[in-house]
Amino acid sequence: MFSWINNFFTNFRESVIVLLITLPVVLITISVHEFSHAFIANKLGDPTARNLGRMTLNPVKHIDPIGFICMILLHFGWAKPVPVNARYFKNPKKGMAVTALAGPISNIIMMIIGGLMFEFYGLIPAPESGTFIYNLWVVGYNFFWYFPVLNIYFAVFNFLPIPPLDGSRILFALLPDKYYFGIMKYERIIMMVFLILLVTNILTIPIAFVADNILDGYIYLLELIPIFA
Repeated sequence: MFSWINNFFTNFRESVIVLLITLPVVLITISVHEFSHAFIANKLGDPTARNLGRMTLNPVKHIDPIGFICMILLHFGWAKPVPVNARYFKNPKKGMAVTALAGPISNIIMMIIGGLMFEFYGLIPAPESGTFIYNLWVVGYNFFWYFPVLNIYFAVFNFLPIPPLDGSRILFALLPDKYYFGIMKYERIIMMVFLILLVTNILTIPIAFVADNILDGYIYLLELIPIFA
């Protein structure tokens, strides 16, 4: 019995530590992603997001509660969509596509940077196990690992052509209006089915497969560099 209680508290403590490490990574990931949307939209002539205070790295402005919880628990989720008014763009469809792409691309860039940081961190010798410095080293190791992981998961996830994800806005640029708006009539039903597939892992498994292979391939290439070999 005491062994079971000890294992429970050990697992609970480890879960809390992982949560505390993941939390800042999630906040950075979401903030940069949404800021990128707002920044590009503003550059293309749409000041809507800027005027509403969304062109900021302040995570409080971007968090969607359910999407945030999914990010913490499942490694993919969503933020509050940045408002975009396509009428400001010279070419509405192109403007929407470029603005939508800005978010996932920012996450891919952060994955690239994060992978480099992880490899450089791995060059630091691990201190003696069981010491306070060792525990700090482990926290840093996990932070630099979760950073590229969460960013590539977020990027792949947001490419799905499902509202309110970025892929649905990219779809708008690719499909004729009548087909796009025909699909969007069923937006709520699509979202409900989407959440069910997400919670039941039917959708999470293929997303994780794609994201993991992209990250593994990138880390493999990094480790071909002599300094990381």
